[in-house]
Amino acid sequence: MPQKTLLLVSVGSPPASLLRDLQDPLAAQMGVAAVVSKTVLPTPAYAFNKDRGQYHCNAIMRRLTPMQEPGQFAVLGISDVDLFVPDSPFVFGEADRESKTAVMSLHRLAQGAASEMLRRRAQVEVVHQAGHLLGLSYCEDPRCVMFFAQTPQDCDRKQLSLCNLCRNELQKLNR
Repeated sequence: MPQKTLLLVSVGSPPASLLRDLQDPLAAQMGVAAVVSKTVLPTPAYAFNKDRGQYHCNAIMRRLTPMQEPGQFAVLGISDVDLFVPDSPFVFGEADRESKTAVMSLHRLAQGAASEMLRRRAQVEVVHQAGHLLGLSYCEDPRCVMFFAQTPQDCDRKQLSLCNLCRNELQKLNR
């Protein structure tokens, strides 16, 4: 049974059913019990950058951090808005190990995706962000869930699991 609990928070209007579909892969791949928060954050207008037409990850994560409750090791926001960090044209998500907070977006993952494909892409990326929260870094293996995806097709190539090197690293981190 998973010993760590991750709080999943809806930011904006991602499908509620999709958030529930993220729970099993987090338990199976990362050993994390995910619970969906009853609190839903509205579309993060405070994080919108009008010059870029995107939403700043760090501003959203600052709102998520205080939502973490005792007994939860981290909080992860699931959003439907286009995310960015200053040095990238966009990101699928961002994680901060220190604050134990992450955010992931469905916006670009949904491009050209039927509902089943979007569900799988979301699962891959939420497991990826949870991996960062647990202490894992990026992996060079394009099939590993910890590979840095730059396109939705990169997500499609990734497996929903860790490669052997990352699995061993996670076991070390959990000791």
